[in-house]
Amino acid sequence: MFLYATLKVLSTVISWLPYSLVIKLGKGAGKLYYIIAKKQRIRAEITIKECLNYSDAEADRTIRELCNNLGMTFMEILYMPVLNKENIRKYVHIEHEKILWETLKKGHGIVLVACHMDNWEWMGAALALIGLPLSAVEKPQPNRVYSDFMNKLRRGVGQEIFSRGTSEILGCVRALKKGRMLGLIADQDGGYDGVFVPFFGKMASTPMGPAFFAKKFQAPIVPIFIIRNADGYGHRVVVDEPIKYEDTGNKKVDDYNVTLAYTQRVENIIRQYPSNWIWFQHRWNTPYERRKDI
Repeated sequence: MFLYATLKVLSTVISWLPYSLVIKLGKGAGKLYYIIAKKQRIRAEITIKECLNYSDAEADRTIRELCNNLGMTFMEILYMPVLNKENIRKYVHIEHEKILWETLKKGHGIVLVACHMDNWEWMGAALALIGLPLSAVEKPQPNRVYSDFMNKLRRGVGQEIFSRGTSEILGCVRALKKGRMLGLIADQDGGYDGVFVPFFGKMASTPMGPAFFAKKFQAPIVPIFIIRNADGYGHRVVVDEPIKYEDTGNKKVDDYNVTLAYTQRVENIIRQYPSNWIWFQHRWNTPYERRKDI
């Protein structure tokens, strides 16, 4: 309870501040994080040099920018109680918003695929606050108290949140049956049950969820990304064109094709905005050489 109370107090204090000061504090926190998170920083620098063929100087500059972004994101998350229907467009601009509304009208729901870019919590908040029916599965945190704190913030802006466990799949099914948007993360390791597709030149296990739900409910997959503005103040959300699950009767091939399609969209946006993606995550944890079908 002490951690929860501390986070609550911090959030209350931060919410009293002007947004400009919140961003300045975030940049300071990011510089501190760059210094203290040596292990993560080194892993990120190695990964970005492998994936983008960056020099040491380019990698270091990008990771410094990433740490600044993470600091600002942390402060913005604490600032989430300030967000509401009246002010959300001041902080988050949604490009091609019409795609979401028109796709929802078809009645099959939408499988939204996002990735660990910029402040994805504010992306979910923005979608819910403008009136789009968003459901999502919580991302488990190492500390359950922090997960509870985050879920309260998410529900506070109008998101429907499912906790991982026995009710997770049922919640996702109900959401799509109701024609809602189901938000899933597309750039995390999917384990040996995932679909292996190329990602930055290496085979990466990718979660089956988007392909499974797209096939079952004939729901289009819509890649969606949030990018921080160049000056650090505010964001824009990029809504990509829908991807249809092509059911040829060969499930293995069909799952591969649709997973490859949205993974390529993810890679493309990361290449455009490399300092917005979390390079130190364990994206390639599952060795391709040991996959089940060998």
